[in-house]
Amino acid sequence: MFQNFDNPSDPSKSAARLAKLRETFPQAKIDGFLVPHSDEYQGEYLPPSAERLAWLTGFTGSAGAAIILEKKAIVFTDGRYTLQVKNQVDNSQFEFENLTDNPPEKWLAANLPKNRTIGFDPWLHTISAVKKLATAVDASGSRLVAIEPNPVDMIWQDQPEPPVGAVHIHPFKFAGKLAAKKIEELGDIIKQSGGDCCLLSDPSSVAWTFNIRGTDVPHTPLALSFAILHANGRPKLFIDPNKLDIETRAYLTQLADLHTPDELEQEIAEIAGFGKTLMLDPDLAAHKFSIIVNQQDGKFVEAKDPARLPRAIKNDAEIVGCRAAHLRDGAAIAEFLYWFDMQQPGTLDEIKVAKKLEACRARYGEKNQMPLRDISFDTISGSGPNGAVVHYRVNVDTNRILADGELFLLDSGAQYEDGTTDITRTIAIGEPSEEMRLNNTLVLKGHIAIALARFPKGTRGIDIDVLARNALWQHGKDYMHGTGHGVGSYLAVHEGPQGISRRSMQELLPGMIVSNEPGYYKEGEYGIRIENLVLTRGPDDIINGDIAMLGFETLTLAPIDQRLIDATLLTDQELHWLNAYHGHVLRQLSPLVNDDVRQWLTRACEPMIRILPPASA
Repeated sequence: MFQNFDNPSDPSKSAARLAKLRETFPQAKIDGFLVPHSDEYQGEYLPPSAERLAWLTGFTGSAGAAIILEKKAIVFTDGRYTLQVKNQVDNSQFEFENLTDNPPEKWLAANLPKNRTIGFDPWLHTISAVKKLATAVDASGSRLVAIEPNPVDMIWQDQPEPPVGAVHIHPFKFAGKLAAKKIEELGDIIKQSGGDCCLLSDPSSVAWTFNIRGTDVPHTPLALSFAILHANGRPKLFIDPNKLDIETRAYLTQLADLHTPDELEQEIAEIAGFGKTLMLDPDLAAHKFSIIVNQQDGKFVEAKDPARLPRAIKNDAEIVGCRAAHLRDGAAIAEFLYWFDMQQPGTLDEIKVAKKLEACRARYGEKNQMPLRDISFDTISGSGPNGAVVHYRVNVDTNRILADGELFLLDSGAQYEDGTTDITRTIAIGEPSEEMRLNNTLVLKGHIAIALARFPKGTRGIDIDVLARNALWQHGKDYMHGTGHGVGSYLAVHEGPQGISRRSMQELLPGMIVSNEPGYYKEGEYGIRIENLVLTRGPDDIINGDIAMLGFETLTLAPIDQRLIDATLLTDQELHWLNAYHGHVLRQLSPLVNDDVRQWLTRACEPMIRILPPASA
């Protein structure tokens, strides 16, 4: 199993750990300390050695932060984790704030008393984040200071060692472009940005640039590492040599000079000391790097990671691989859904379901000679009220029986060498209520609106997010998360800069993959989400149109539970999309599954018809 179901959170230890942390304040000459959910690479998914926020507070979500003051402690989470944080964190020790509406810098500006000193670890906050924090703290009449070593590390006696997972070469047939060519093209971007060299601080960019993958963090094939690329010259890769076997070392030596991560600070200092201009992405690079440059009276230019946008725009080989991954994954999902439908209500629990789904994926991977390398995130297997917890992670303590009359929300994904998948289906257990069918149909209408969207060049995710919410809004409902996130190519399941949300400012470009996942959550009762991955295509001419339009190709292949759809609420266009999608699913998956699954799939994909109620006399 790639997923374990132990309970990683123990809020009972928070009080003692907070007390020990506060005991370090006098020596550090601080009145408070910031604890973000991040490491020196600023990644969403962290190795166990960097899970400081979880160790201190009990909160295990992928986005959050804490402010620890002498007599107050606050945990910040976004809308995905509103319920989870209250279940995991001791509310006698911590207060809760919304990371989006009232982030730490806003809270500090409004609440921090004067003449206080707030410490932070400069490795764990980006350049942009520190600017915001410093402005907020200064406005309150206090000051922000960088603290090393991290006081959490000083009191974390059994802190795990940093990971040394094996690195492997990502084959050209899946990468679609040689690493040497990528390095050359990124060098041109560095020149255009006015830099002499650039620090790649995001391991996803390093992995993409050098065509390598690793095993340092759960579910995302990253090798934690840094790289320095030059406008003219040979790159330098900073990676633990224990991660490299003979073949991988020989491959990388052809592309770059290899160094240990401990040598990076000296290299940055030398670049600054020689008067060279270093490119740093202020939203991705740790503030520590700006400190090193400034100490040498050097200069750096703030510019976007040059690999981020090319990485997001999938090439032909990556698109072919992604389609193949979704076809294989779809067959595994179909077999799972058939098995699920054959079970009686009350005989399954959330953990058993997650294990069965992973087994189906593993079997189809082996069958098609493309092994399941990992799941792309911990499976969200939420029945009844657990489904209302947006990023619910089942463990042995929260595990529920799937009961008759409930909804079951299953959000899962897979990592294959040719692609990354992410799919959510909401399934009725027994007979759903009319309220459930209504809300599910409203979510489906939003999903279809995104799937059918046509938009001109220059359109951003923020511009189309409303399409997914409109049907819910008409009924006074909404959901507190983005509609879609970018997805990598055998990389991170959450990939920027593209997305669909109220904050997604990146233009949607051909080749970008995003999720389409509106939802609805009724606290304490059920959750609904329908998610497919879509590929941005075009622009294409429109019959009788004036300008070419981009649109989406749906990649995910799995039936949507028709027991939860009220066809009378669908327009002709929406009903046509649903039936066309199910017809496509049936044609694509039927050759890959056995007779029993095929018969079930045929029933699950039957065209829906709109049966209107009889007219009154």
